[in-house]
Amino acid sequence: MKIHLALAAIAALSFGVASFVPAYAMGDGGNSSGTSSTVKKCKKGEVVKSGKCVKATSGVLPDEDLYQQGRALAQAGEYDWALIVLGAVSNRNDPRVLNYIGYSHRKSGRLDEAFGYYHKAIAIDPNFVLAREYLGEGYVAAGRIDLAKSQLIEIANRCGTTCEEYQELAEHIDGGVN
Repeated sequence: MKIHLALAAIAALSFGVASFVPAYAMGDGGNSSGTSSTVKKCKKGEVVKSGKCVKATSGVLPDEDLYQQGRALAQAGEYDWALIVLGAVSNRNDPRVLNYIGYSHRKSGRLDEAFGYYHKAIAIDPNFVLAREYLGEGYVAAGRIDLAKSQLIEIANRCGTTCEEYQELAEHIDGGVN
């Protein structure tokens, strides 16, 4: 069973681990990066490969593993490190990767840069509601509630008003939070 990456990252942070790469476990041993359910301490700019820390470079791990580790770092607030790891992904047109690059820039306060990545992700997959949610949250942070509401409408058209992405963006719009 896959352990949610964000939970591993949050657990590591709450125990005072300053530098880490979240890892996840597969019950069938199917994780090609060979990581375990423990959190491996690595330096910024490194990823876990076969239980060891290695420099995050293109091809060091399959794109999916780089994406998962980069995503977990972004969700744990390690935005610059996440950008290094996500930047090592070979497929520059993976909307999920573009989304978390945008997320890392947005959370670091670089809204204009974030918007470009979100727009590219949405251009590739117009139904990618998570990217639309994050784009809308960026618009809220920029004070562009009108644009955030237009993303909320787009999300509603794709998954309704009860999906998590709609609910999260609606909450951000109502509360004016990033």
